[in-house]
Amino acid sequence: MRRLKKGQGIAWLVAFVVILGLLGYYAALVLTGTINKTDDSLKLGLDLDGGVSITYEAVGDTPTDEQMEDTILKLQQRIENDLGEESSTTEANVYRVGDKRITVEIPGVSDANALLEELGTPGTLYFITQYDIEGNPNYTINGYDADGNIDGTLNYDIDTLIDNGSVIATGTNVTSAQAATQTNQTTNATEYVVQLRFDDEGTTAFSAATTAASLTGDSIAIYYDGKFVSVPTVKNAISDGNCIIEGMDSYEQAQKLASYIRIGGLDIELTELESQVVGAQLGSDALRTSLIAAGVGLVIVMLFLIAMYLAPGVVASLALALYTAMLIGILKAFDITLTLPGIAGMILSIGMAVDANVICFARIREEIKNGRPVISAIETGFSKALSAILDGNITTLIAAAVLGILGSGTVKGFAITLALGVVLSMFTALVITRILMNSFYALGIRSPKAYGKAKEPTKFDFVGKKAIFITISVAIIAAGFVTMGVFKAKDGAGLNYSLEFLGGTSTTVDFNETYTLEQLDSIVVPDIASTLDISEGSIQTTTVDGSNQAIFKTRTLTLDERTALNEMLESKYSVAEDSITSQSIGSTISGEMRSQSTIAVIVAVLCMLVYIWFRFKDIRFASSAIIALIHDVLIVLSLYAFARISVGSAFIACMLTVIGYSVNDTIVVFDRIRENHKAIRTETVENLKELANSSLAQTLSRSISTSITTAIMVLMLLILGVSSIREFALPLLAGVIAGTYSSIFIATQLWYIFRVSGKKSN
Repeated sequence: MRRLKKGQGIAWLVAFVVILGLLGYYAALVLTGTINKTDDSLKLGLDLDGGVSITYEAVGDTPTDEQMEDTILKLQQRIENDLGEESSTTEANVYRVGDKRITVEIPGVSDANALLEELGTPGTLYFITQYDIEGNPNYTINGYDADGNIDGTLNYDIDTLIDNGSVIATGTNVTSAQAATQTNQTTNATEYVVQLRFDDEGTTAFSAATTAASLTGDSIAIYYDGKFVSVPTVKNAISDGNCIIEGMDSYEQAQKLASYIRIGGLDIELTELESQVVGAQLGSDALRTSLIAAGVGLVIVMLFLIAMYLAPGVVASLALALYTAMLIGILKAFDITLTLPGIAGMILSIGMAVDANVICFARIREEIKNGRPVISAIETGFSKALSAILDGNITTLIAAAVLGILGSGTVKGFAITLALGVVLSMFTALVITRILMNSFYALGIRSPKAYGKAKEPTKFDFVGKKAIFITISVAIIAAGFVTMGVFKAKDGAGLNYSLEFLGGTSTTVDFNETYTLEQLDSIVVPDIASTLDISEGSIQTTTVDGSNQAIFKTRTLTLDERTALNEMLESKYSVAEDSITSQSIGSTISGEMRSQSTIAVIVAVLCMLVYIWFRFKDIRFASSAIIALIHDVLIVLSLYAFARISVGSAFIACMLTVIGYSVNDTIVVFDRIRENHKAIRTETVENLKELANSSLAQTLSRSISTSITTAIMVLMLLILGVSSIREFALPLLAGVIAGTYSSIFIATQLWYIFRVSGKKSN
């Protein structure tokens, strides 16, 4: 970047302040609206807004694409009918998962259990004659309502109409229903129609009914799911089973009617695989505490940066404020659904956003130490930091991409916010921070003291002590596997698999007072066992520190059992209905989540291996980095075993985040080794050892600073977050520590071992 004059520096700063003010104001409106649930709110997932999520699977053979699309439409229509007035303020999301599954997500509903009972019930479509055999009208049509739907009344119940022969056919008699166009023979205008074909039974019945109706100009109504969808007048007798419904205003209207007719004849049987009911109060608490954690962590990180890096620290803090406002603005602008793991990804990305700035600042200090003028040190520092920033962040983006492709709904939210954070962090560090640094210099902040000077690198034999460091890691990992073996023999499972892996039902209850674990087991558990007619020993109970919440894990409960449990808790313990959260997951999901976790990790590792190999042109760099990140994964896995942390859907996000973070840290060190290696004329064992030690020493302060800022953000989640976030934050914090340890004491040492293999000392 060209050196700025004073006037240019002032202009850039004024522009920055204006942009930051506008974006900050907008971000504040969005956050306030999100907390107060106004129109300015971010789009919230179920875990933050409360509501219901359910995944169905088609029983039997794999349905056709058309059958799946029709089923999705059927569920959407049933949701609109069942929500009533709530449908105008609730955004239901119905989407296909794989070949046979459909997931329904409905945030913000008031009676989630009742809605669960209605969803998936096949609607039946009926073809009803205008008059019964005695000449009485079967239905009355008043016209159309404000939304353009047919306003009509069925004069008798369906069973009566079936018994007296007024129902001439049902949706199951329709073999095909397609929207089409035809040309009017008189006017040559294009008309939109629906083409129907009946089976043999429907053809016979329709022939008789249309023959009679055509003589009097009567209609045959199409009635689906409690309402009229079409009431066409019969013009001619239809004897061949092929029928055309005319009078559509558009092709889209014809498509909609054709879908209704196909829906009424669906023979797909849906079975519930997974369902989750989230109390709105718990979701609100999760959102509030997570935002508080983000705010507190952000302030602490800014203070740390200013204390550590002086003027550059002020610049980084300003850039970080802009980064945060931009991230919130993008989430709102693109209507990205924010989930609890998504908040975790956003908070983590704030901590990691500092990394790019720290790499630049460390380089600038080194250049000042080497005698360069400040302005030259700024330009050279940013230039030398570029490769490490790009390589490190791209590996994290690879992890985020794997999460987005292979992860579930909530994990996808985490991946999106993490990826957005990585991209924005590179932009703010390489563009915004650089502009601000040059602007500060143009305004007269030119003393080297304001920017700091790198200290002499630590004289420590990192490579010489490699046996000690590797032994420590091996001991921790071995202890983790031993622990898993002990629990495997004792409980049948080495890890504390959650419901996503084992299947069952978990009910989280926010009581009006705090119960100890002993009180829950002696007072509440017997009532639960009696209500559900299960043994007390089959109920697993845990408490949530710092709150009145308790979690009860049982076998998979039916909807009636869940309703009965809620009613018992409400009547006997005065628990508010919206503070009860239940989650039920079937065993089919369990097996898939295990394979999903394994595939996600393998794919991420292979992609990173290829990328690092390509960038560093040396398989030894790539293999060392991959072994180091496997080390980090195993360390975190050991923590899951030691602390019996629940292994659930967040486990995937946690592990892949650890992988991305670990490689990011290691690449910065490897980038310095690659740079310093150019000065080596003869590659001896002694020279390689000195190269590794000096490169580690030169990047040590950066590694520690980045780890501290990231750890601060995660620690705030651990301290202030709700239970589900804490279970995510604790292993993530361990991953940050393990990643820092491996980048300093494991990865480079492995590279050295591979590099000197076969070489002799002088």
